Amino acid sequence: MNFSDLWIVNELKRTLLVDDRYMMYVNGFINTLKITGGALIVGLIIGIIIAAIRTSYDKNKETLQLKGGIGYGILSIVNWICKVYLTVIRGTPVVVQLMIMYFVVFASSSNGVLVGIVAFGINSAAYVAEIFRAGIMSVDQGQFEAGRSIGFNYFQTMRYIIIPQMFKAVLPTLLNEFIALLKETSVAGYVGVIELTKTGNIIGGRIYEYFIPLGIVAIIYLVTVLILTALVGKVERRLRKSER
Repeated sequence: MNFSDLWIVNELKRTLLVDDRYMMYVNGFINTLKITGGALIVGLIIGIIIAAIRTSYDKNKETLQLKGGIGYGILSIVNWICKVYLTVIRGTPVVVQLMIMYFVVFASSSNGVLVGIVAFGINSAAYVAEIFRAGIMSVDQGQFEAGRSIGFNYFQTMRYIIIPQMFKAVLPTLLNEFIALLKETSVAGYVGVIELTKTGNIIGGRIYEYFIPLGIVAIIYLVTVLILTALVGKVERRLRKSER
């Protein structure tokens, strides 16, 4: 049997080579990386802010430093807003949030990638915030007291002492959140974004066969996740060595 006559070879040719369809996968993967990278930055920024607010409230509630003052009242209100945000975002499907962003909030925008970055960034921030909050709360209270003893205020203590230790503790978990975010962006096609999964679906529709196109999508995701997982493992080993 001639190798070129095999079904799998012919399907791969139709999927990848005809009309340079492999470039559609390349462009789709680039859009996936754009959404993932942008959403990660948005999630980190919002997540750090929310984590700082919530831990500030918890720490001040424990030490009673602002208890009864105007500052404590404002902090309580902002903390409540953050808790509502976390509850709503973590309690609703990301695809619903994406569709609300695209069809309601940014209805006048045609930039699906930008909308995806905002939507996935806001969703990721809810999980990143809790990761950071857990990391900050895990730092020994004595570290806060040490910062105060050398003349740092609360924000200087957080910036120079607590946050560096927190990052070291949560970095592996944060990288795993990045991997999860990469896979979650596969639903961006619901709002017309031509990312990797949508690309496979489009090509499958053109050749009237979905196994090979979507199989290629699955392989690309799998290889990417395996590479990122290997990097996470390497980071974790380095962190363990540095603790010895």
